[in-house]
Amino acid sequence: MDIMDEAERPKDDADVRVGRRVRALRLERKLSLAELAAKAGISIGALSQIERGMSSLRVKVIWPLAAALDIEPSALIADGDEAVNDLFCVRADKRRSIPVKSEGIAKALLSPPAATLTGMLVTVEAGGGTAESYAHAGHEFGFVLSGEVELVVDATTYLLKAGDSFAFKSTLLHAFRNPGAERCQILWVNTTKPSEVRDGA
Repeated sequence: MDIMDEAERPKDDADVRVGRRVRALRLERKLSLAELAAKAGISIGALSQIERGMSSLRVKVIWPLAAALDIEPSALIADGDEAVNDLFCVRADKRRSIPVKSEGIAKALLSPPAATLTGMLVTVEAGGGTAESYAHAGHEFGFVLSGEVELVVDATTYLLKAGDSFAFKSTLLHAFRNPGAERCQILWVNTTKPSEVRDGA
């Protein structure tokens, strides 16, 4: 490896990090390459190169790109040591909430934008639960982290406590509630994107 390669590596790494960040932000906002490029006033090819880390994010592009993503320019060029989300990770303090219908349930998205699986931290307060049974496409898996949950799948009821787990086809009618006196938390993984689920929670 020559001196030039060693000198260029940090810059390449920074470009890759920025590119992943841009793509993650674009996917979170459900924008295509063409849509974001049009909003930012740059070519699709230029945006594609930025996302792939093949081109540096120039100053004249940072501002319109940040405006198109509705973020501060500094969010695009955060230092490598700063904890930020990207295509492959979600930081604990930067989780997005998933809207729910039922009382006493909160869902935080754990999976990054490029993930095929949807990971969630589901919190069910004492007495909280789904308003009704529901079903949708896909499969799901869960692991009870704390508390207890009453899970109903295909008319069969299971009382699950911390350390218990479950898995079933999402097309089966299912519902859940917390019958205990303490908050319940569940690591829940679904093969369906949150926006595609029309459920009772």
